[in-house]
Amino acid sequence: MKQQTQILAAIFSILIVIGGLSYYFNYNLNLARQDYNAKITGLGQKTEENIQGLKSDIYSLGSNLSAQLALLDNALDNFKKKNEQDLKTLSNLIDQIEQQSNIKLDELKTEVKNIKIKSADFSAIVDDVLQSVVSISTDKGQGSGVIINSKGYVITNVHVINGASTIRVHTYSGDRYDIKELAGYSLEADIVVLKIDAPGLKPLGFGNSDGLKVGEKVIAAGNPAGLSFTVTEGIVSAFREFNSLDYVQTDVPINPGNSGGPLINTKGEIVGINNFKVGGFEGLGFAISSNEVRSVADKVISEYEAKQ
Repeated sequence: MKQQTQILAAIFSILIVIGGLSYYFNYNLNLARQDYNAKITGLGQKTEENIQGLKSDIYSLGSNLSAQLALLDNALDNFKKKNEQDLKTLSNLIDQIEQQSNIKLDELKTEVKNIKIKSADFSAIVDDVLQSVVSISTDKGQGSGVIINSKGYVITNVHVINGASTIRVHTYSGDRYDIKELAGYSLEADIVVLKIDAPGLKPLGFGNSDGLKVGEKVIAAGNPAGLSFTVTEGIVSAFREFNSLDYVQTDVPINPGNSGGPLINTKGEIVGINNFKVGGFEGLGFAISSNEVRSVADKVISEYEAKQ
């Protein structure tokens, strides 16, 4: 009996120990679980805070980047506009320099021509003049003429083509054109305007014959005695009036074939159309003044174009 009591006491003590140990372990396990949950919750909150901070940083970075890109685009636009303006200014400057250079070059060429002409040398303008001079041949004879308009208007004397059934114009470049119609004429002025259809014609302009002075040098260009594109030099001798027309008297030899060709001043301008010479006398040639010729030509061309 005593032995049984001791055994029960031992068992009871063991149960108490086991119960205490179980309580201890459960208590510590609960504490550990609570601590773990607290740490997990804290970590979750910290992570959420970090995520929100990261989102804020990303948004701020995006805003700053957009602003910087906008500033960069604006800077590029301003640079492009300034560059375009600078290029435009440079282009205008180049154009001005080229224009001024061309003007200076033209002035230099003119000055060189004037120097040569003043030294009794017309070679500076002869090449340009002859490109506008034409030779006129008909079944009745021959004469000269001059291109006065890039549209193909050619002036000569009426008596050069009078009575002809065929008329042909020969240019300095060697081209030939058959005349099929007359633009018009003035019998009183002995001026006729022919019309040719040809590209790249180089006309001569009219000078003011009223500005000529006695003693001024001039040249006659034409087709004397069949010698095409010949020039002869002389001076203005006087001014005459015949049949209410103004003439320039020169000592330039006017030979058969010269009729209808231009009388040229030192500027390369038409100051008359060679018309006739006094037979039996040397150095007595007469050209219809350019102002008379221009008046007739302007009227003829105006009326001709009005009919077309």
